[in-house]
Amino acid sequence: MRRISERTTNSHYTLSIFIILIAFIFDTAQSIRFPDRVAQPARDQSDQHHFQTAVFALGSFWRSEAVFGCLPGVVRTTVGYSGGSKPNPEYRSFGDHAESVQVEYDPRLIGFRELLDIFWSSHDPRQVYGQGPDVGNQYRSIIFVNGTEESRIASVSKEQEQTRSRSSIVTTQIQQLGAFHPAEPEHQKFELKQNTFLLQLIGNLPEEELERSSLATKLNGYVAELCPPNIQKHIDAKINDIIKKGWPILRDL
Repeated sequence: MRRISERTTNSHYTLSIFIILIAFIFDTAQSIRFPDRVAQPARDQSDQHHFQTAVFALGSFWRSEAVFGCLPGVVRTTVGYSGGSKPNPEYRSFGDHAESVQVEYDPRLIGFRELLDIFWSSHDPRQVYGQGPDVGNQYRSIIFVNGTEESRIASVSKEQEQTRSRSSIVTTQIQQLGAFHPAEPEHQKFELKQNTFLLQLIGNLPEEELERSSLATKLNGYVAELCPPNIQKHIDAKINDIIKKGWPILRDL
């Protein structure tokens, strides 16, 4: 009977230790903050009806996308191929297309003329078939337009750009937009993807969500240091504040 009593006592002791251990593990797990995938807030459908798109070619589309990402009123950006005749262009085989960026924007906050101002200031429109070290037909300068009004605005804008330098010709083409072919996923938000810390900070979004994310669009410009100075500083402060608080998710700017 004594041995049975000792076994019972030992069993109760072991069970008690086990329960305490489980409770400790559960409590510890509850106190750890794990970066979770951030669901992007649904946009008001009425707002989306107001959005417009513009497409530009101004050199490498990795940098071009970042140029427009931080602008107030820009909702999202997508890189792709435009201006050519090849039906299904790919990065290693896009025929006569140009690397382009599609800018989705809210015309109540930013207009086509303002986007053109950024276009001119962000590349050298006098360089023939290339930008800086990137040389080739795919890097040519193009403004893609939808309809006669945008064509008129683009033409006036190009004339104004030409008056700034009469010693060289502005080579930028103005074309009616045919089809815009989105590039492969690995080329979308390319600058942001080089910064794993920020990718984690916004919750490691799946590829499709990352491509459509307005937050990722802004951060893509931020990482490339192409935001307007006031916006660059604002994002700096926002990120530093989150780091100090120890909360690992950046949900908005």
